[in-house]
Amino acid sequence: MVRISLRNVSKRFGKVVAVDRLSLDVEDNELFVIVGPNGCGKTTVLKLIAGLLRPDEGRIYIDEKDVTDLPPSKRHVRMVFQNYALYPHMKVYEEEGYSNLTFALKIRKYLKDNIVSRIEMVSRKLGITEDLYERYPEELSSGQQQKVAVGRAIALPPQIFLLDEPLAHLDPPTRLKVREEIKTLHRDLKATTIYVTNELPEAFAMADRMAIMREGRIEQVGRAQEIYETPASKFVSDFIKTYDLLYKL
Repeated sequence: MVRISLRNVSKRFGKVVAVDRLSLDVEDNELFVIVGPNGCGKTTVLKLIAGLLRPDEGRIYIDEKDVTDLPPSKRHVRMVFQNYALYPHMKVYEEEGYSNLTFALKIRKYLKDNIVSRIEMVSRKLGITEDLYERYPEELSSGQQQKVAVGRAIALPPQIFLLDEPLAHLDPPTRLKVREEIKTLHRDLKATTIYVTNELPEAFAMADRMAIMREGRIEQVGRAQEIYETPASKFVSDFIKTYDLLYKL
């Protein structure tokens, strides 16, 4: 069981309060979506869970174990960033040297045969074709970069899978297709997944449950239908109405 709990977590950058006494529970094997306007603290929450940032206050628990002071490598967390953060000097995949898909496996001393079979499985699952293996990130389309970024994250099997607006740079048809692929991937991995977006329709389409954030705090947590039908605050109500108007135009 992989359950994530944040307890009164705060993170400041100078005078800016990015996360403000936030408490949240994400259940085992849940696809949990955090949605809110730009700058509300969504990405900061992911980085705190991953261990890339340390909270100024509060504690973070994974399976009731306090991981607040643990480094990222000890948390069994894999993260896909909005800009994909691929290694520009590495090819997508090569057996002998380090590559984007194999880096995490090689530094952990996986055997060569295990690496090959693992990458074959990941490539098949994500549709990363062999003609992409020899390319560098700058030679890939946004959609191809996104697949490689996800592949790199799952090559080392995660217990927790964090996705920071991974579809932001994709065109609408590709975005819809990859969104469904991520939902299927979540079911296959059986990993507790937190997905961040500023697109409310995307959150409604993907989430088992979701949280709406504003200015570092959570306004409401619940299932999509519950939030849509009974918004807990004026902000949530206005947020929903704005997207209703946009998508009716």
